[in-house]
Amino acid sequence: MISSTANSRVKQVVVWQTKAKERKKAGIFIVEGIRMYEEAPESWIKETYVSEKFLKQIEKEDKKEKNILQKLASTGYEEVTEEVFSKMSDTQSPQGILCVLQRPTYNIEEMLLQRDGKLPLLLILEDLQDPGNLGTILRTGEGAGINGVIMSRETVDIYNPKTIRSTMGSVYRVPHVYVDNLGEVLKVLKEKGVHTYAAHLVGKTYYDAFDFKQATAFLIGNEGNGLRKETADLAESYLKIPMEGKVESLNAAMSAGLLAYEAHRQRNTR
Repeated sequence: MISSTANSRVKQVVVWQTKAKERKKAGIFIVEGIRMYEEAPESWIKETYVSEKFLKQIEKEDKKEKNILQKLASTGYEEVTEEVFSKMSDTQSPQGILCVLQRPTYNIEEMLLQRDGKLPLLLILEDLQDPGNLGTILRTGEGAGINGVIMSRETVDIYNPKTIRSTMGSVYRVPHVYVDNLGEVLKVLKEKGVHTYAAHLVGKTYYDAFDFKQATAFLIGNEGNGLRKETADLAESYLKIPMEGKVESLNAAMSAGLLAYEAHRQRNTR
């Protein structure tokens, strides 16, 4: 039982919660809540912390909570006081369980493999800054059946606690990589036969006019500035999303979702 907020392990978790560089240096990320713990691959789990109240509660609950107890017994855990857990948590209303996980490693070559008989479908993100947008893109992308997400180095940290919460578990299942040079990646994708499309206001053809049954990658830009021209120009085609009224553009996550689900619709229409 850890009862002091001055405990070195508690201090370390607090640092990881707030400092992206320290998370990256340690090769970890943190998740909170029952669902995120339940879905976490056991092989990724490095440390688990539970509050006194949480532990007492699940010991009295039904079969679902008994499964959590079994997982805790399998992976190990540290019980902490309510005060300590509140210090460690990044949420305003903590559920009482927090996990430190090893970061997974992915590569673009794996993303280019066919899955369920379908050619690869990728999302390429340039300089997105909103953690909620990025998390929503992963979650929506999983629903639409994407193979992975490729991000510029300037994109917000995918392991930001707010991003993690927004993924609702998709961070465990959607391959993702950061790259130093999106231009080089786009050249590689072209060589591999992947058709690339830049979502941009200067596009002249609506997105549903293209054939996304082929190997496809959609480029989505920064929330405020969109794609850089030099990046967008490397795409095979520009496309646009129709806008009515006085709306100039959509939220980045909404745009990514529309495009990914159009590809899903085309690939699953019989």
